[in-house]
Amino acid sequence: MSKNDAGHLAHEFLRRMGAGAAPAEVAALFSEQLEWEIAGDNGALPWIGKKSGRKAVADFISDALVLIERLRFDVKDILTSDTRAAIVGSLASRVKRTGRIIETDFVVVLTVANGEIIRFQMFEDSFAVSRATRG
Repeated sequence: MSKNDAGHLAHEFLRRMGAGAAPAEVAALFSEQLEWEIAGDNGALPWIGKKSGRKAVADFISDALVLIERLRFDVKDILTSDTRAAIVGSLASRVKRTGRIIETDFVVVLTVANGEIIRFQMFEDSFAVSRATRG
């Protein structure tokens, strides 16, 4: 696995996230022209929706530290091709404002080119996220 391939970048992303790396250190894996997309209830959480640029990753990490408490994050599989890695897992988070818990399976699809992540797309139970954040 070379440091530029999808599998390596997916593992490095998870390693940095799990180690509590600074937002800028995690964001360094991503392109300045990153396409970010998490489908769901826009406005429920600041990282939901379409965004662009490396700053979207740093903002996500910073905002998540303030708004949610991670209870569980389990990676079940990482599927890779030459240009994509799909991280399959489940998570549980408590929304600090409401005290409600989000439990959902997820898939994060990372698309890579030229040794960096150029697209981040997450699929999760957006209804559960909306209910937990909006009450």
